[in-house]
Amino acid sequence: MVFHPQPRGGAPKPWAFPAPERGQLANGLTLLTSHRPGQQVVAVEINLVAPLEAEPEGLDGVATIMARALSEGTDKHTAEEFAAELERCGATLDAHADHPGVRVSLEVPASRLPRALGLLADALRAPAFPESEVERLVRNRLDEIPHELANPARRAAMALSKELFPAASRISRPRQGTEETVARIDAAAVRAFYDAHVRPATATAVIVGDFAGVDLDAALTDTLGAWTGSTAEPLKASPITADDTGRVVIVDRPGAVQTQLLIGRIGADRHDRVWPAQVLGTYCLGGTLTSRLDRVLREEKGYTYGVRAFGQVLRSDAAGGGAAMLAISGSVDTGSTGPALQDLWQVLRTLADEGLTDAERDVAVQNLVGVAPLKYETAAAVAGTLADQVEQHLPDDFQAQLYLRLAETGTVEATAAAVNAFPVDRLVTVLVGDAAQIAGPARELGIGEVTVVSG
Repeated sequence: MVFHPQPRGGAPKPWAFPAPERGQLANGLTLLTSHRPGQQVVAVEINLVAPLEAEPEGLDGVATIMARALSEGTDKHTAEEFAAELERCGATLDAHADHPGVRVSLEVPASRLPRALGLLADALRAPAFPESEVERLVRNRLDEIPHELANPARRAAMALSKELFPAASRISRPRQGTEETVARIDAAAVRAFYDAHVRPATATAVIVGDFAGVDLDAALTDTLGAWTGSTAEPLKASPITADDTGRVVIVDRPGAVQTQLLIGRIGADRHDRVWPAQVLGTYCLGGTLTSRLDRVLREEKGYTYGVRAFGQVLRSDAAGGGAAMLAISGSVDTGSTGPALQDLWQVLRTLADEGLTDAERDVAVQNLVGVAPLKYETAAAVAGTLADQVEQHLPDDFQAQLYLRLAETGTVEATAAAVNAFPVDRLVTVLVGDAAQIAGPARELGIGEVTVVSG
């Protein structure tokens, strides 16, 4: 019998996050392009500097309605015709609004890129905003709100933002508006917001994919290059302030069999030198199923299917006015709420007293850095990260440098960042559940004043 030799793995190929090429069209539109051979589905991301903070008073949600209405007809096509043209291209077009601005996303086969760019350009250049379509989008949004309020995780997020940030700050209120504010939105309000904030001179287009056989320069000039608008400066963002005094807010859901936990505060954003250590330390604390919180609350105690710790950038700028939401999230059965919170705080105290282990740090680096080539296999993943960097005023090589810095971050540094991110006496805790059963145990923990609000 002849045995063939066992296959052996080859030497790993060097990998780095793709570096984009920068350019600019004659109309002032900034371009970031990245040629990725083999990526036959091209991804396009458009960053529009139309932040939620710029929404007129009493019209929270108008940015969201505007974003959704961009594909509801142009000066050349009705809403139905526009959708049919996208379908003929095999393209998908999506848009959403967030605190930094509006993001428009297009994915299309490379062979149909010029045609799809033409449709995208029409949507940005001359959206129709027909009154009937805006009314339909408003009704749809009003229908979504009760479902969001009924979702414990979404309700907890709303309550945490309301608690952390001043009432006058846009960041304290639901991103897509409330029933009261959305109901006021009409086509005239959408048009006014578009006219005030959407222009090529302050926008950025990110295009990633295989451009072989495509005259990309000509396609961009003929499509997005035909978009015109004023050169007015974008709105300057106000600083983010927050009150992270330790306290507990219970959103009462009588009879609930589970409690949704959301514990958070604000911390450093990506411009801060502590960001890599904060990412690493937070991942060690609750980034995956093998992290410390899960080992205690899920594996040892059986309170939950999973608890996660994470950092989410709210807004970022080079002047230091940005911030990230640092949070711990999960759900437990109602009867285990008190013990689960007690053990969670004990995990945080142990972290402060004893620190992370080298093994925890090594696993986190392997998971965060080692899987990066898989994470960025698609053009959409690369384009999304590049667009995030633009949105957060970061250098083009930020992601590549981040992986290098994560690999260099030591256990002591990661521990210090995690402890500073989640200090046991400076956390706002939101519990969505049955107040009659969980308010008493929450008070006994001594982690802050307990307030009950209606669900």
